[in-house]
Amino acid sequence: MKRFAFIAAVVVLLLAVIFGLRQYGSGGADSYQTAAVIRGPITQAVSATGTLNPVVNVQVGSQVSGNIQKLFVDFNSPVKEGEVVAQIDPVLFQANVAQAEGELANAKAGLELAQLNAGRIESLVTKQSSAQADLDQARASLHQAEANVQIKQGALDKVRADLENSTIRSPIDGVVISRSVDVGQTVAASLQAPILFTIANDLANMQIDANVAEADIGSVAIDQKVDFTVDAFPNQTFRGQVTQVRNAPINVQNVVSYDTVIGVKNPEMKLKPGMTANVSIVAAHQDDVLKVSNAALRFRPADEKASTVKPAARGSGGGRPRGGGQEKGSGGEPGEKRVTRTVYVLEKDDGEPKAVQIKVGISDGVFTEVTEGLQEGDRVVTAALTTDKAKAQTANPFSGGGRRRGF
Repeated sequence: MKRFAFIAAVVVLLLAVIFGLRQYGSGGADSYQTAAVIRGPITQAVSATGTLNPVVNVQVGSQVSGNIQKLFVDFNSPVKEGEVVAQIDPVLFQANVAQAEGELANAKAGLELAQLNAGRIESLVTKQSSAQADLDQARASLHQAEANVQIKQGALDKVRADLENSTIRSPIDGVVISRSVDVGQTVAASLQAPILFTIANDLANMQIDANVAEADIGSVAIDQKVDFTVDAFPNQTFRGQVTQVRNAPINVQNVVSYDTVIGVKNPEMKLKPGMTANVSIVAAHQDDVLKVSNAALRFRPADEKASTVKPAARGSGGGRPRGGGQEKGSGGEPGEKRVTRTVYVLEKDDGEPKAVQIKVGISDGVFTEVTEGLQEGDRVVTAALTTDKAKAQTANPFSGGGRRRGF
């Protein structure tokens, strides 16, 4: 029995060696992972984050100090321009108005007396019954009485304005999105106007203030289409449009970005102020172009023995039909710059990759547009599947070091 077991083990070992030689006996040539050049749409986008805000956002404050007597609106209340939204206790202001009216009446009485005195002394001077100095004094008193009336009138106008301002009105049509006071609370307007309400003009039309990095701002322009999502609706994509690219830089810890304003329609009122938007600005889009995997653009063979093939040898039928470019051999649109890159094409299963120079266009981060140098169906190398260490292990089929040639 031991002899038969020994023979069986030897047979199994020989079969394993034969299988290993068949699997890895293709020699020391590397095997490569490839990807086909395909045709289809491609979109280059700029990613950013931003905050949803109303287009018009007004903070309603108080010009006078006092206790909040009444509140006529609350959160989410719709309001019209001029509508009363709050009332500050007007008792003190009414008392100030009454006092100012009394002081004005007193000043007017003094003016009348000064006018009578001035007329009487003027007639006496005409009859030479009084000195000229008395007339001058009477006229000065008359002018002082006139000025006093103006002062009292101004004081009355001021307290009347304070009384009017104790009634807080909405400056715009909109909806209340924030209320900062309660009934009985005292507001003090001595240093700055306290904020009572925040009113948004129209939540059906909103905007995103997105911070776009300085490296990407050159690709952003007005009227570009925008796709964005919010955490509240992760499975829904919303649409917008760039309306403004502001020139004021935003510097946070030496990272410079620019505020890009994106107009958004919100007819269903799903979007709310303050939501964080994950923005994708469509910088460029092509519908039917050749595209190659970005991994092929990064691949370089370890031995650097691949032969170089000129683009003309492979033809220029890679890209979409274009007009004559300004750059020689660019194949792009007038004034459009095309970048030259090198990829490695595997023409045969057991052949070596050949370097091909291509011209590329826009990229979506996974694929890159090919405008010249490749044809649809070409297989470009994206990775090498064996290394020097792996080739050394192919002699031992039980080491697990070898891998089959794959595409």
